[in-house]
Amino acid sequence: MEQARIALAAKPRGVHLITREILAQLPQVADYETGLLHLFLLHTSAGLAINENADPDVRRDTETFADHLIPDGWPGFRHTLEGPDDMPAHLKSMLFGCEVTIPVANGRLALGTWQGIYLVEGRDYGGSRKLVATVWGNSL
Repeated sequence: MEQARIALAAKPRGVHLITREILAQLPQVADYETGLLHLFLLHTSAGLAINENADPDVRRDTETFADHLIPDGWPGFRHTLEGPDDMPAHLKSMLFGCEVTIPVANGRLALGTWQGIYLVEGRDYGGSRKLVATVWGNSL
């Protein structure tokens, strides 16, 4: 079993494909014949998800729907001291979740052909995001 911290570059609000960014910082995945990779996001205003990795319209549509579902500045929010995007970002984090687990097979993530790992950034300027990555299983 191995554990590492991954730092993601700052991204604007939106849905971002981060699979390559994660794998670039986690070469030890290649050492596992079978296993699991668990990713845990250390933030409360962003989320993780797995979805379509080919058509960028999926990411744009996901962001558009989430922003429509949870709009900035909704008058019922009390938690507003950090700006109008903060409470919506917390809700999006709860909606999408802060962790994903992915199978590892033959030294690679066993994602489907059209699957990728998303960071769902809820803040306009959320800054760098950090993950704890834990990989365990049978070594090659």
